[in-house]
Amino acid sequence: MIRTSKIIEIDGVFLGTAIQLSGDQGQRFYAAHESVRALHNAIKPDVAMLARQVAQTFRQNQAVSYAG
Repeated sequence: MIRTSKIIEIDGVFLGTAIQLSGDQGQRFYAAHESVRALHNAIKPDVAMLARQVAQTFRQNQAVSYAG
């Protein structure tokens, strides 16, 4: 079975890919950027929810790196 995927990019930075799980099991995140590595293999019901969590984590980690 071919699964669909969607690139997750925030503020022009490629962070990873959302991969459709079989059936209605949701979306799995494949992290490609170190700032969101903690979310690698996270599963959410839909792409929008996954993208929001990835964006929030990315922006929090960006703020921490600029503060340090």
